[in-house]
Amino acid sequence: MDFKAQFKQQLHRQPVDFTQMALSLFRYQAENNPVYKAYLKHLHCQPDQINSLEQIPFLPIEFFKQQKVATGDFEPEITFLSSGTTQQTRSKHYIADLNWYNANTKYIFEHFYGPLEQYVVLALLPSYLEQGGSSLVAMVDYFVKQTRQHEEGFYLHNHSKLLQSITKARTRGKKVLLIGVSYALLNWAEKLKGKYDFSGVTIMETGGMKGRHREMVREELHSYLKQGFGVDAIHSEYGMTELLSQGYSMGEGLFKAGQTMQTLLRDLNDPFDIGSHHRSGGINVIDLANVDSCAFIETKDIGRQHEDGSFEVLGRFDNSDIRGCNLLVV
Repeated sequence: MDFKAQFKQQLHRQPVDFTQMALSLFRYQAENNPVYKAYLKHLHCQPDQINSLEQIPFLPIEFFKQQKVATGDFEPEITFLSSGTTQQTRSKHYIADLNWYNANTKYIFEHFYGPLEQYVVLALLPSYLEQGGSSLVAMVDYFVKQTRQHEEGFYLHNHSKLLQSITKARTRGKKVLLIGVSYALLNWAEKLKGKYDFSGVTIMETGGMKGRHREMVREELHSYLKQGFGVDAIHSEYGMTELLSQGYSMGEGLFKAGQTMQTLLRDLNDPFDIGSHHRSGGINVIDLANVDSCAFIETKDIGRQHEDGSFEVLGRFDNSDIRGCNLLVV
């Protein structure tokens, strides 16, 4: 069994020594990922001298726009594309094994929310459906199939049909997950104005105003959504095209990652100053599921780290493109 197959097999076992696995994957990708290898060489980095997560150089996320970030030689089964306007270059994530992506997303979701078979999953993701190539749409589509639900999974702008599906699912005693891009949920919430009872429905926003609505801080956005849907908490998903793992928040914007992902903070002015001494800064992500691309990503998100490992997304660097995970402004 080759390194990547063995690594994937170990990753979903309990418990996982995250640091040991991350360092092992770093050394493998430093040798077998041409883009990452060239980047490390440019930094005069000696991979065999890296002994902690904080020492690992993280690949700036912009590389996914211009380079084929791939570990090993493979023909991609699918290519995920980031959201963006026609003027923007969309990031590309070359996926060697779609089944691996699906299995990992299910593993993480069920860790936090329980078996998918208990749910009816409904999605309000119009912009992602319209642009195509979305990893989020692929994830939700897989979730819908796993539930074996009678209801349709995706709804563009047909709110009345979506409401009917929620009602039918609840009468059958199913848990309901409504997952949507922020602006689409907000538009519907403003129309509802608390007229319907959504108690017991998990409302999950994935971020993204897409230029369709003014940007809001999380507290304001969630306040509108809670009022419109009549729920006590708004859940959130943290993910992006360049990652295969997700983080979830069950309220108050506090994200937790499963065992395949970990976040570290870097100094806002020095990207190589990484460590637990930062309470806020740029978010770096280690995604061990990114075996076939690069597991060490320097994002353009700004966040806050908490002692229990949870994190918040506070905003984005000023020079960043509008992205799917762009929820907040500082």
